Amino acid sequence: MLMQGKVLRFDEFRGYGFIVPEEGDEDVFMHANDLLDDKYLYQAGSEVEFFLEMGDKGPKASQIRLVYQPSSHQLSRSSSVPRSEPAAAAQPSAGSPSARDFSAELTDALLESAGSLTADQIKQVRSCVLGIAKSRGWLDA
Repeated sequence: MLMQGKVLRFDEFRGYGFIVPEEGDEDVFMHANDLLDDKYLYQAGSEVEFFLEMGDKGPKASQIRLVYQPSSHQLSRSSSVPRSEPAAAAQPSAGSPSARDFSAELTDALLESAGSLTADQIKQVRSCVLGIAKSRGWLDA
């Protein structure tokens, strides 16, 4: 039976969570294998559409499709850091990392802490952070 509901919680690392259906009083189990969109998009409050099945341990959702996401992971151009130059360019302090070293370290940190980021998302974040760090003089050239 096709139903709608809201994601109560979803742990993308463990790969499961629960949906509060619009009709019915029992939360519905959801598993990452049943998601039709990228799993990082399924957050608490996201509206979903799914087929209800009865599993061995209770109600289970299958073919889970995102209908509405309350907050977006995409950065719009208008929300990016302003590109104006500071009045006086800041000078890096002694011992500041090079832009290349910092970029590599930042990439490793992003992959470890947010492994679901796409390559394009990593490039966007890295470019933004490097721009800020350079404009504040935190990096050697």
